[in-house]
Amino acid sequence: MKAISLFSCIGVAEYYLNSIGIDVVVASDIDKRRCDVYKYLYPDTAIICGDIRNNETKKAILNAIKGHKIDIVISTPPCQGMSSAGKNRSYSSLSKRNDERNHLILESFDIINAVSPSYILFENVPRILKIRLPYQNEYLTIEQILDKRFGKDYNIKIDILNCCHYDIPQNRERCFIRLYKKGLIWENPVESEHIITLREAIGDLPSLEAGEYSDIKNHWARQHPKEQIEWLHHTPEGCSAVTNPEHYPQKPSGERIKCYANCYKRMVWDAPAPTVTMRNEIMSSQDKVHPGRYLGNGLWSDARVLTLRELLIIMSLPGDLSLPSTISDTALRQFIGEGIPPLMLKKIMQGICTN
Repeated sequence: MKAISLFSCIGVAEYYLNSIGIDVVVASDIDKRRCDVYKYLYPDTAIICGDIRNNETKKAILNAIKGHKIDIVISTPPCQGMSSAGKNRSYSSLSKRNDERNHLILESFDIINAVSPSYILFENVPRILKIRLPYQNEYLTIEQILDKRFGKDYNIKIDILNCCHYDIPQNRERCFIRLYKKGLIWENPVESEHIITLREAIGDLPSLEAGEYSDIKNHWARQHPKEQIEWLHHTPEGCSAVTNPEHYPQKPSGERIKCYANCYKRMVWDAPAPTVTMRNEIMSSQDKVHPGRYLGNGLWSDARVLTLRELLIIMSLPGDLSLPSTISDTALRQFIGEGIPPLMLKKIMQGICTN
């Protein structure tokens, strides 16, 4: 089966598709660095680097698929405009904001109409179902828009799925919208009976302190400000340095820093990892600190964010994945955090491979 991937980033989501007989023949993203990494990982796939809102980019995508019958379109537009972090937390603000990133899902429609695929997959954060988008002089929900545009020819199935129920050691809830032509079947992915914990996923890797290296590929620790390292050395597994009676986040004056309770927070060993986000390289981001191991005397090891290897594993990618050395660690982490765990996409797509 042949597929197009829109808003591909570096192609995290597509990593296992070839193993189930799905060939992504064309991918597209707006950012050159992302496109460069995509080409490094998938040298045989045509990558169109450009803004999909421009007709020239859409024409380039369609030109690249000439000679191919496209069966599947995968569209995973950026979700930052609908993020649950910080200022975007209220649903009312989402309805009022005119964030153009929220409209990008609509840009897929021209490609879909041109290729008439049998199967379409949209992925985004669950909040996409709450907002209203401008469509044909109205403001409609995405469900209403899809029904108006494609309901005559396609079945529409909307699910909120958590990746931790599908053999991925990460608590990542996302909205998956499946469209498939009437008369076809798209089976639901099968939930696993066991939830993989962080301990099972990365517990065998040796401890590292900030700035330390190991002989294991991709397993080296980022450096962090020494005061942050001190705070986290005094922070137990599953806790935030924000609540420490001493050794808490503070300004040079000693004044306690005001921040959310999930800042400077350690993960928990016997649970899936929290959602991997774009800012996974800093300890002040949400739930980003290694769970650590107790050293005694009130001190805990691994006062750092996850190594790249640990991050790859909880995204269901191979820990020894080769990535281009020309792209910074920070950028690679951001790109990985934007992606769908590829095992999740594989399980969803296996539901059509039985047809």
